[in-house]
Amino acid sequence: MALSYKARRRWSLVILLLGMPAYVAFVWWAMSLMERLPFWLELPTYIFLGVAWILPFRAVFLGVGKADPDAEE
Repeated sequence: MALSYKARRRWSLVILLLGMPAYVAFVWWAMSLMERLPFWLELPTYIFLGVAWILPFRAVFLGVGKADPDAEE
């Protein structure tokens, strides 16, 4: 079942305000447990982890910045 436009906007706000900071804190914690990687490996790791969090939520964020398609003109 597809989410409505309003539901996607609400969930995207929850994900951005609560989920992303929690993910950043988790990655920061997990990376601090590891031995420091060389810079040439650490940079791509952070770039990958910075992009990977959004992949499961693509459907939620799709079209959120556009006008409500269900709204009456």
